[in-house]
Amino acid sequence: MADFYDALTEKQIEFIGKQHMFFISTAQATGRINLSPKGLDNFRVLSPNKVAYLDMMGSGNETCAHIQNDGRATIMLCSFDQNPVILRIYGRGEVIGPTDPQWAELIPQFTEYHAQRQIVILNVESTQDSCGWAVPRYDFAEERETLDKFSQKYSTEEVKGYFAKQTESIDGLPITPTPQS
Repeated sequence: MADFYDALTEKQIEFIGKQHMFFISTAQATGRINLSPKGLDNFRVLSPNKVAYLDMMGSGNETCAHIQNDGRATIMLCSFDQNPVILRIYGRGEVIGPTDPQWAELIPQFTEYHAQRQIVILNVESTQDSCGWAVPRYDFAEERETLDKFSQKYSTEEVKGYFAKQTESIDGLPITPTPQS
């Protein structure tokens, strides 16, 4: 049975700290729903009503497009170990780029990467946890180094240029690229 809360509970925050991956889902009223898996140690609980993650370069920037155009987002974490739990965090997102004033306050909380693009904040409106009994068990082996190795092939200016070219989602929504410092 699922339980709803107005904010993250201490138990949920403890659960988050043990997870190696999460998923973020965003959508518009029409068009595709975006669901992105995320890894690395880049998810932070800022308060019971605010979470954030350091977003990396990728093949697109759908999450940013949806947040800038609608704002709704859901983050899901699920355990793959002995204790089956699914946690959904519902809220409204914000996208913070390196030139935004909040960046200097937030970035020290993360391990920085050459491939970092923006910080995505979710202002928590509610949370839900449920059993996860049908989720299979897996053992965590290690983080992948592929993205970091790939991005290191490019200069900082080339990475900024890559981000600047992402001006439209796959459904044609405008993306205001987060300015890079």
